[in-house]
Amino acid sequence: METCQNCNEAIAANFCGNCGQKKYKRIDKKYVWDEIQYTVLHTNKGFLYSVKNLLKNPGKTAREYVDGNRVNHYKPILLAFVLSGISAFLSFKVIGLKEIMENYYTQQHLNSPFINDYMTFVSSYNSVLMLLLIPFFAICTKFAFRSWGHNYYEHIVINSYILCFYTLFTIFLVYPFLYFLKHDTATFTSLTSISMLFVPFILTWFFKGFYTDKPLKGIIGRVFLTLCFTALGFMVFMVFIMIGGFVYALIKGPEALEYMKPGTTIN
Repeated sequence: METCQNCNEAIAANFCGNCGQKKYKRIDKKYVWDEIQYTVLHTNKGFLYSVKNLLKNPGKTAREYVDGNRVNHYKPILLAFVLSGISAFLSFKVIGLKEIMENYYTQQHLNSPFINDYMTFVSSYNSVLMLLLIPFFAICTKFAFRSWGHNYYEHIVINSYILCFYTLFTIFLVYPFLYFLKHDTATFTSLTSISMLFVPFILTWFFKGFYTDKPLKGIIGRVFLTLCFTALGFMVFMVFIMIGGFVYALIKGPEALEYMKPGTTIN
């Protein structure tokens, strides 16, 4: 019998019965390949397993994880980080989203440079911002589904899965179109807006798979409440952004105030 290198308990099997650490194995070529296979490549466990199940039925996948079937799944918050990173890489390096949106908002004569910069930032870093907003989205779904038996922290996991599925939807269905339309700015920006119209349908499908015992009518009603709470939160956020921008402009003086005015050109 070997001794666990973490807690010094005797190990009789492949894992320590006290802390769960794997039995010691020297790091070699086979060890590294096994880690890659079971963590990333293995379709019965890990990253691809979770992605495969999300694409098939995102709500069911999230419900399995929340209910305790977790051994084969990639951790949802980590999965959201990884997929957001992939999405950000594709949007910046492959599509060139930041430059496209920068040019588009600069051409909008009704917007000030401040608004141009703000909208460019939001559009370019959309996947990262949504990742940071998971706690806020969890508040919205917690209130909307408050009588259906899940706490706030479970809703964080639920919204991590929702973001994962939406990111996969964007990567596989939206980004190919954006790539081929990136030289047509008007169509490009229209498509990015149209893709947001799929959110209510994605949420309805997700929660129908998560709450299989609930009627579709009840799910649609709670999805509508979720969207209302989300919209209200963003409106409050935008008000604070505008107030913060004007306060910044007033502190910095006339030049910064000119930066806030519509129609001001960027030097």
